Amino acid sequence: MNQAAIIPQSEIEDWQLPSRGIVGMACLILAEAAIFLIFVVAYLFYIGKSLSGPTPHDVLELPVFTSICLLSSSLTVHLAVTSLHKGAQSLCSLWLGATVLLGGIFLVGTGMEWHHLIYRDGLTIRTNLFGTTFYSLVGLHATHVIVGLFMLSLALLFSLRGQMSSRDTGRLEVLSLYWHFVDAVWVVVFLVVYVLGR
Repeated sequence: MNQAAIIPQSEIEDWQLPSRGIVGMACLILAEAAIFLIFVVAYLFYIGKSLSGPTPHDVLELPVFTSICLLSSSLTVHLAVTSLHKGAQSLCSLWLGATVLLGGIFLVGTGMEWHHLIYRDGLTIRTNLFGTTFYSLVGLHATHVIVGLFMLSLALLFSLRGQMSSRDTGRLEVLSLYWHFVDAVWVVVFLVVYVLGR
């Protein structure tokens, strides 16, 4: 028998099952990614097929500032997890607050964009194929941002009340995975809707 193939007993004992929270979140992310893929494909399929205006080129502007805010929130939530892991609860609260603020700015920016599109440009979900696919895809993402902000706000509340410690790092890490997913999806939505679609 090959000696290199024998695993020391100490390594076998140290091995643990992955966290149920991380496995569960990974499964949720895979399912959500499939849903987003369907919406992205539908958007790409219907680009340029609207029989009436307005078109994406006529009304869409690049949401650069809000995109920077949302993508920066991935860093701040990572720093919150790292701070909690080190036992720096007040620093964790600070970074969670920054994450909620950045996500909130993104959401307000999306709302302002929609208000502008509906009331100035006359683009609603029933206007044409572009309106239907745009509001469906961007709205699906905005819904995920709202859910993420709600959960992050709860985590911030627990942190501010001193009800989080380094023992809760795993839970906050699971939540941060969801938020990273929301940010990663925005990169795809931004490229498809605002770059390729224009």
